[in-house]
Amino acid sequence: MRRWRQILRFLAAIQLLPALESGEETLVGGQAVLEGVMMRSPHAWGIAVRKPSGEITTHSEPLERPSEKRKWMGWPVVRGVITLGHAMSLGFRALRFSANVVLDELPVDPSPDGKPAKKMEVTGWMAGVNIAFSVAFFIFMYKYLPLVATTELKKVNPAFGQQLIFNLVDGLIRIAMFLLFVWGVSLWKDIRRVYEYHGAEHKTVFAFENGDPLETGAVQKYSTYHPRCGTSFLMTVMIISMVVYMFIPVYTFWARFVERIALLPIIAGVSYEIIRFAAKHRGSLFAMMTAPGLWLQRITTQPPDDREVECAIVALDEAMKLEKQHGGELVIA
Repeated sequence: MRRWRQILRFLAAIQLLPALESGEETLVGGQAVLEGVMMRSPHAWGIAVRKPSGEITTHSEPLERPSEKRKWMGWPVVRGVITLGHAMSLGFRALRFSANVVLDELPVDPSPDGKPAKKMEVTGWMAGVNIAFSVAFFIFMYKYLPLVATTELKKVNPAFGQQLIFNLVDGLIRIAMFLLFVWGVSLWKDIRRVYEYHGAEHKTVFAFENGDPLETGAVQKYSTYHPRCGTSFLMTVMIISMVVYMFIPVYTFWARFVERIALLPIIAGVSYEIIRFAAKHRGSLFAMMTAPGLWLQRITTQPPDDREVECAIVALDEAMKLEKQHGGELVIA
């Protein structure tokens, strides 16, 4: 039963993946995983996962920045789409690694014939099915359903058919559904632990950015709310989407549905640039646009204990060991 519980925890974390990671390629960032943290620098990533026994397991690999392989991948807006795709792929690998570490430590009951039972793990096909489900879930939950609801409201009151009002209501419904989902899964104790590791990741990044020693006491004094969080990114995407849709003259249900999917990469790229700018200019107007995401981090990040912070520090140390071998000077916001 405990093993299936961890599998479900992994699947739930996949749905939250965009909110748990930061997609910045020129800064130190990271992501919460199951019982641990993944940290990423421009040229390396490291992960630290605490086993049920209390021991910390680590793994690290060098990374190539997409913009260093192809110059056009570093263009504004384009770099946002490329970087976010790269971060999502890496984040999924980190979640799968952490899930298998946790599952490997759980006791396995022998099979009925007396032979040792095979250890359960998150396999490739299981991961692939979940990715497909996650994409379908995102489109259905945050594109299709809000559009259906707003279209039905238009039938009740023609005022909802006005371009500005229609897209405003559609956007508010989308945000409400996202908030409800994030809050609902936070009630699950296991996911709250993931949110605690998310807080540990943010605290550690803050300490690193400010040049403080990566020690538990120094790290714990920082906030769990960071402007470069995936939560802030998602909220920014939703806010910008409302504005963009208001200026595109499409009126049929399916034209609007296709529009919302087709424009998603562009909106994501623009949102990335706003988050990037806001992280460096925290008193600017653009920083105000990311404020709702910081408010939402009251749910998606929770105060970590010292053991959780220790995992985040170890993960960053692992990444920085490789960064010194493969990278250069880091650009700190």
